[in-house]
Amino acid sequence: MPILGAVADDITGATTTAVLLARSGAETALYIDGKFAEAEESPGSHDAVVISTGSRALPSPEAYEKVSRAVKALLAQGVQYFEKRIDTTLRGSIGTEIDAMLDLLPDTIAVVVPAMPASRRILVGGYSVIDGTALVNTPASKDVRTPVTECYIPRLLAGQTERKTAFISLSAVLAGEDAVLEELKSKVNEGAELIIIDAICDNDLDEIAKACVRSEFKILSVDPGAFTARLSYRRGLIHEEKKEKIDAPHEEVPGKTVLIAAGSATPVTKRQMEVLESKGRCLRISIDPKLLMDGGAAADQEIERVVEAASGRLGGEDAPREILLETALHGEVLDLEAEENKRGYDKGRGADLINEAIGKITARIMEHKSGSIAGIYATGGDTLLSVCRYLGSVKLTVYDYVIPQADVSRLTGKYSGFPVVGKGGLTGDDNTAVRIVDRLFMECKTPIS
Repeated sequence: MPILGAVADDITGATTTAVLLARSGAETALYIDGKFAEAEESPGSHDAVVISTGSRALPSPEAYEKVSRAVKALLAQGVQYFEKRIDTTLRGSIGTEIDAMLDLLPDTIAVVVPAMPASRRILVGGYSVIDGTALVNTPASKDVRTPVTECYIPRLLAGQTERKTAFISLSAVLAGEDAVLEELKSKVNEGAELIIIDAICDNDLDEIAKACVRSEFKILSVDPGAFTARLSYRRGLIHEEKKEKIDAPHEEVPGKTVLIAAGSATPVTKRQMEVLESKGRCLRISIDPKLLMDGGAAADQEIERVVEAASGRLGGEDAPREILLETALHGEVLDLEAEENKRGYDKGRGADLINEAIGKITARIMEHKSGSIAGIYATGGDTLLSVCRYLGSVKLTVYDYVIPQADVSRLTGKYSGFPVVGKGGLTGDDNTAVRIVDRLFMECKTPIS
């Protein structure tokens, strides 16, 4: 019976939390949608269960409902400790989703620690700083579906939640667990139910975690995953995270190709793919997103064209090392909102159609040539989700990362054991895509059960 349960608003966030728990000795299952967790007749022997609700871009009432159902599924499986996994760039209806969880967890307070030091995401003075840049000056502020225009997080969350909020500054955290504990008790006595806390390094997370355990409050951890891992360790539920890193050599497997489903349009992803292509033997297949948005015969024909172009190059002596399927890394960035208005679509429908098509293309290629694929690398949470759905993998086994937030999983279902890496569009440096491809070739050669 699982002890830990986490609810994430997208699948790449879910894998990030699942990996941190798995690397700390917790057998962890990840459901790509809460409805599959609800349908599970037996929770199995997992120590932890993570559910992706896909709610980041949904209107607040829909996000609330999705999260509520996920919490009910976790409670039904016997979960005792809960996490609300949030995006490192604070996108989505975070306050609403916290409310949804607290409404089902009586006498619980939310401790929000939005730092992930290993990914250079910190909170200082209440301000979110991403790799040395204020959140509002990063690409997250221009996200096409969930832009973030406020980087003072106490103000951001106070505008999203019905709970009384409070803030504990870095000065208390630097003073150690006793100071944090005193601040926690003071804020709760003043009626706060949602408390945001600064952190800039892993030691800060540990001091906060120790204070939370000593407080004996029922706590919902709200964070990108690193704080939950420390809190779980201090609760005695998991071990220390294994720190060894696997550096895969630049190699390949004869007759095998890594399939890349690139749904992200961020400058970070674009640069990573440019570096990958510069290494040689990468076949880029550009997909017309307007045809995918048109739907019907136009979309079907474009999907068929791409499937044939990719399948025809797989398995031979001259097979490319990677095939890059992309809709947004060539030419001018598509104005999704304008294209949706032109077609009379609701906001977000265009992106959904594009991601669904990428999922269909990936599944069709796998049907024809799965024996020639070393692994799948999906950029963007919605893209990874669509790929998993069309491959029939409703639950992932997550166990490691290439870098933090670029997570290695194995599919279940029809392609059970097949390796896949999911990475958010804003994660990593210029060489991250190269490292992910190398790791997938290594995983292909060393399958696990």
